Amino acid sequence: MEDEVDRLVAAWRRERPDLDVEPLEVLSRVSRLARHLDRARRLAFSEHHLEPWEFDVLTALRRAGSPYQLSPGQLLTQTLVTSGTMTNRIDRLAKKGLVERLPDPSDRRGVLVRLTDEGRDRADQSLAGLLEQERAILGELSRAQRSELAALLRQLTAPFDNIPG
Repeated sequence: MEDEVDRLVAAWRRERPDLDVEPLEVLSRVSRLARHLDRARRLAFSEHHLEPWEFDVLTALRRAGSPYQLSPGQLLTQTLVTSGTMTNRIDRLAKKGLVERLPDPSDRRGVLVRLTDEGRDRADQSLAGLLEQERAILGELSRAQRSELAALLRQLTAPFDNIPG
């Protein structure tokens, strides 16, 4: 079965035989798949009236376990955004009633961000919708192929996830 990347690679090999275009065979597919996944994510989230960034914050809190709260700094680490961006996001989610700010009992100057019941419900429902979309995307692969693909992609992503700072 031929795909668009096969055609792209063939064209580059024809036009630039002096270059090794092999990386395109993998990374162009990863890039294209990421775009399809982004569309699927947006669809799953929109069904629950969430933006992707809202899902990211709500599910970071949900994964923290009961009482579903983290400091803004912990949220920064998990969502890879700046502190100003996170402050804005927390404000917007609080305005929607999906999170609340609480004083941090271990730091008089600090705050904790906690999921409300509505925020937890939206996180759970949108996660279920996302998993349904993702299962459909992976539907052509066997369990063994999915495991192998996950291991190979982990090899590529782990160095980026483990960069200090």
